[in-house]
Amino acid sequence: MNIRDFLDLKKLQELQDNFSDATGLAAVLQDNKGVNITKESNFTDFCMKYTHSSEEGSHRCNKSNNDNSGVYYCHAGLMAFSIDIMLGSEKVGKVIGGQVLPRKPEEESFRRIATELGIDSDSYINAIKKVPVSNEKNIKAAAELFGQMVNMYVNLEYSHNSNGGKLGQLQEEINHATNVIQKINTNTSSLKSIANKQKMLSLNASIEAARSGEAGVGFAVVAKSMGELSSQSATIYGDIEKSVIEVTDSIEKLASLFENN
Repeated sequence: MNIRDFLDLKKLQELQDNFSDATGLAAVLQDNKGVNITKESNFTDFCMKYTHSSEEGSHRCNKSNNDNSGVYYCHAGLMAFSIDIMLGSEKVGKVIGGQVLPRKPEEESFRRIATELGIDSDSYINAIKKVPVSNEKNIKAAAELFGQMVNMYVNLEYSHNSNGGKLGQLQEEINHATNVIQKINTNTSSLKSIANKQKMLSLNASIEAARSGEAGVGFAVVAKSMGELSSQSATIYGDIEKSVIEVTDSIEKLASLFENN
């Protein structure tokens, strides 16, 4: 699943930028193939020059002390995080970032790291001094909170996108049902009119049969049956009208719910 298909990337970028500005932590979101879907926020020169290799998105330093929170230390002593974005049981991306120091840098320690990496130590030290410093508890809490925020936002957008399509189809079916009911109402009214005419014809036929005396007895029986049939039809059509009114009322209530949403 490609989360680009249903996410508003502009809003996602805004959420990420606000998080980075508020906490000082670097952040970027990637899809399930490891490709960035947002622009990097608050990544320092140190991170870009000294912890990234030539391969996009990879790092020279190795993860260590990783725990269930997704927060870990890299080889250079910086804290970073990698938190999966999940839709149900499916991983659709990840939130990565951090790139902060849990304490003020010890210059000698970082000079040794620079030597191990084959990097100019003075440049390395100047770069590390620009990296934000925060305590480990705050870093872990901020990373976990941001991961939860992104997961909630992604799941909410997916649900809204999916249900929006279904609601649209349901709205179309409601409109179709409303049109069908209107046709039933029209046809029922016509049939009631016919039934009333049959009743009048039956009454006229009965009168003429009575005038004809014995010669009209058979005709009178037919006229009576015709009258009873028209009365039964009128009752049935009345019941249909009542049912249609009830169904119409239910559909109108459903339609108003969708309009309110």
